[in-house]
Amino acid sequence: MTSQTSMENLDSRGSRARDSDRKTRIHLSFYDRTKFLLLFVIVFLILTWASLADNPLLNFNDAVSEQIKSRSWLLVLFAIELIRQGHFLISELAAPYHGIWQKYFGAVDGLLHKLSDWTRYRLSRVIKALLMVCLLAVVLGAIYKETPVRALFLAPKALWSALPMLGQLLFAVFFIIIQFGAMFWFLSRGGVDTYFPDDIRTRFTDVWGQDHVLNRIRENLLFLERPEEIEKHGGYVPGGILLWGPPGTGKTLMAESMAGETGKPFVFVDPGAFTNMFFGVGVLKVKSLFRKLRKLALRYGGVVVFFDEADSLGNRGSISSGGQQRSDGAKIPGIFGDSCHGGAYLSPATASVLVRESFVVGGAAGGGGGGGGMGTLQALLTELSGLKKPRGFFNRIVRRTLGMRPKNPPKYRILVVMATNMPEALDEALLRPGRIDRMYRVGYPSKAGRVRTYEGYLAKVSHSLSAEEIDKLATITPYATGATIKDTINEALITAIRNGRTSITWPDVIKAKHLKELGPSEDVEYIERERHAVAVHEACHAVMAHRVRQHMAIDLATIEKGSDYLGMVASIPPDDQFTRWRSEYESDILVSLASLAGERMFFDGDNSSGVSGDLESATTIASLMEGHWGMGSTISSHASNRRFEVGAPGGGKGKDDSAKEIRHALGDRIEDKLSGLLAKAEKFLTENRAEVLSLAHALETYKTLSGEDVAAVIDGTQGSVVDGRPYKNVDFLAKIEEYHQASLVAHRNHEKPEIQLPLID
Repeated sequence: MTSQTSMENLDSRGSRARDSDRKTRIHLSFYDRTKFLLLFVIVFLILTWASLADNPLLNFNDAVSEQIKSRSWLLVLFAIELIRQGHFLISELAAPYHGIWQKYFGAVDGLLHKLSDWTRYRLSRVIKALLMVCLLAVVLGAIYKETPVRALFLAPKALWSALPMLGQLLFAVFFIIIQFGAMFWFLSRGGVDTYFPDDIRTRFTDVWGQDHVLNRIRENLLFLERPEEIEKHGGYVPGGILLWGPPGTGKTLMAESMAGETGKPFVFVDPGAFTNMFFGVGVLKVKSLFRKLRKLALRYGGVVVFFDEADSLGNRGSISSGGQQRSDGAKIPGIFGDSCHGGAYLSPATASVLVRESFVVGGAAGGGGGGGGMGTLQALLTELSGLKKPRGFFNRIVRRTLGMRPKNPPKYRILVVMATNMPEALDEALLRPGRIDRMYRVGYPSKAGRVRTYEGYLAKVSHSLSAEEIDKLATITPYATGATIKDTINEALITAIRNGRTSITWPDVIKAKHLKELGPSEDVEYIERERHAVAVHEACHAVMAHRVRQHMAIDLATIEKGSDYLGMVASIPPDDQFTRWRSEYESDILVSLASLAGERMFFDGDNSSGVSGDLESATTIASLMEGHWGMGSTISSHASNRRFEVGAPGGGKGKDDSAKEIRHALGDRIEDKLSGLLAKAEKFLTENRAEVLSLAHALETYKTLSGEDVAAVIDGTQGSVVDGRPYKNVDFLAKIEEYHQASLVAHRNHEKPEIQLPLID
């Protein structure tokens, strides 16, 4: 029957019929149909029980008869409710009966429906409450043997007499609740620092090198201070900003300057604020934080809240926080090998690719979770874009009790700023418009930005650097951030003070730069044959880089042992460049392979383990060229081939065989490319043998050479420290060759060379 009725309520298109188009009354639930009948039965039974309690000689049947006689009005109410429910049931089942009723008595329903739904709901609540009070008065009158009205006023006296026992029970309950509440309140404190306008002295003028980002942020602040300029045209004020980019580029300083410029409170949320021991504490912290933000926004007309390292909160395990380790726990050798600092002569872009690929090879894509814990991110998402609840006890409780609508909450001017250097770890739901409306990349400063940053920090100390030297310093530090520039100037000041001066000079800055990039050199001395081998290794890198690579310039070459290298050749890009070409990557591989080719050439086919980092660099770049960048013998993408199982031969071979076939083919192409470039490197070094030995001699003599001095030795010109002209003298070259041959013999026999390092006359 129910199924048939439901089908009748569907129109010709299969949609559910509107209430105004129904032919029968809407069906009531079983509870709504029986609740008043059950209430009357319960009241009748309570009255009957009261009669039995007063007269022990009275049996149940007599008590029922007595109540029927004395409480006939209760039976009348029961009969009226029974008739009403019968009327509803017939109207739900018989369409003609419902139509006749609506035709002749529909005016009553019409009058009632003129009232709003809210008013009718409140009236029904009042009528039901009055009915409950009346029935309670009747029951109490039967119990106290008083009139219903008088019994109703005697009830508080009975409640008062039982109050001590009830108070003890309530105290026990509330004590337990207070214990839990106090514990969670205590755990939800901390991790949030509030700075008021007078506490913040940072302004946009204190942020250097990021003018293009500051210009866009000024627009956000304009709408925060004067929201009517966009709201009167139907728009809304963007309430969320994400600042992402490498560490040290000024994201935190930028957020602090926003609060300083607007004169609003600045709330700093610590990255670990939502990492808690107990489930649910993070949710409480989020709610407590936004409760505080709303209060500050109303009091000061706006507030800026800054979430530092937002990836610790805003992810649900999309990536892991693994390190540069393989899945078996072994450390990856890396591009920075044990002998030669294998990545230093590469461009930062290439080195970044190598590091990223090392992480992928290392299996760092394991499981991980959002640092905030379960529910914390969801609570944050709700607060950022959820429904705004009415504020205040009177507004929420009293007005609703009186049947009045609560007042709408005010518009809270809250500017949410988040910073991260891992934007890919953030949840997509967090980044959608309405939560985070604008995303700005705070990248490495351009050369002009670096010049401005150097000038800003140098203005705070005494120095003798000229404008040309500051420009040159900005050129040789292409990927310097505001943090690294500040640290370099501070280290230069420490160097000057250590030497008994208070003014920074150019050598102080250069020494500080090398110290920060390479770390302090270890106070060790090589034995002669090992010193010569390291010098030849680095000289091969430097000569190859100077001759064949035009997109990078040598910054320095050294054979002084550091914490994780025996020697190194560091290179820098002379200009800000954002695209890379095949010829540039091939020259990078040639520079990497120069150490292997040179050691084999100068040491009769022998080579050291120090080339391991160089080979890893060369192999990684060649793999990407052949399999991803379209710079090899084929143009298909290895990633796509692996994803779609392209290349799997027929005949029943499965997915694993297909993957092996693809890897084998790619491996062959990589080996062919590296072999061809190795042969090219061997030929080049053979043609430039004299330059390699000359530079190796200079490295053994001076230990560390600047890029200018490296070029001076190779080209035979005067450098800033080293005079390279003697290295073009035939007689001196013969002495260098003779020393190399003696070192080669010493290398074979593990002994000291028979002759000393020749000196320049």
